Amino acid sequence: MGRSVRLALNALLGLTVAMSVVVDSHAQDKKITLGFAQVGAESAWRTANTVSVKQAAKDAGINLKFSDAQQKQENQIRAIRSYIAQKVDVIAFSPVVESGWEPVLEEAKKAHIPVVLTDRNIDVKDKSLYVTMIGSDFLEEGRRAGRWLEETYKNNPGPINIAELQGTVGSAPANDRHSGLMEIIKNDPKFKIIASQSGDFTLAGGKQVMEAFAKTYGKQINVVYAHNDDMALGAIQAMEEAGMKPGTDVKVVSFDATKGGFQAMIAGKINVDVECSPLLGPQLMSAVKDIVAGKTLPKRIVTNETVFPMNVAAQVLPQRKY
Repeated sequence: MGRSVRLALNALLGLTVAMSVVVDSHAQDKKITLGFAQVGAESAWRTANTVSVKQAAKDAGINLKFSDAQQKQENQIRAIRSYIAQKVDVIAFSPVVESGWEPVLEEAKKAHIPVVLTDRNIDVKDKSLYVTMIGSDFLEEGRRAGRWLEETYKNNPGPINIAELQGTVGSAPANDRHSGLMEIIKNDPKFKIIASQSGDFTLAGGKQVMEAFAKTYGKQINVVYAHNDDMALGAIQAMEEAGMKPGTDVKVVSFDATKGGFQAMIAGKINVDVECSPLLGPQLMSAVKDIVAGKTLPKRIVTNETVFPMNVAAQVLPQRKY
């Protein structure tokens, strides 16, 4: 082999190696793309959740494709199908309701796109349709509220009549916050749910439902059990307009522990707020990176949360981030 030929081959080999290094570098530097289908913007909690997801994606260097389903399952399904068509790396969503997800998640599975659930769980027989669920234990939240009621009324013979403002019909938090409460109070006959209706997790919905409850039951109501702060705040408005005194004549139990909920506790109008953190963005981005890296995740990642009675609200409020 002539010297000139050897030089040409070495140059070609060097170019090939260099190109390989560039390709590998690009592969490593390739941004992860996450498709996230949000429930909507129905509450202060949900708004804080959206901010957390968007900021965490930015901080993690993840390309986020975001959609707002406006509390409609068909919009979320449409968004997920769009993400499948776009061949994103991971799909995440907070399901509007628990059932009806199998067909679209089967499509994601066939496309080899892993799915992560955030905040809310789903009811599917095939658990392989999603990798993990990140969020709160809504059933335990309901139990915590029930235990607070048991402790608060332990020396009261009753009856204790509860008006329940449920969240979106069929949603995991609405189902589980009701079930958790019932699990605790079912064997105590002094507690009775005399009215239960969905306010769809909104302030307006909470006010509308409570207006109807106040007209029908009035002073018979001892406790308002609201599935989130927005509905509790709406119910407080309705009670005050009806001449009732929330926080004193009527105990108010709420969930989420938002700043609005804390301010109502400081004002003496919400008696206890069970925490449900919306700041799931960092956990989600960490999970997405682990999935893309081929790591195995637990099927359930539970956030650490607590219960805030009225008397600690003023002290804790300055530390609240949502």
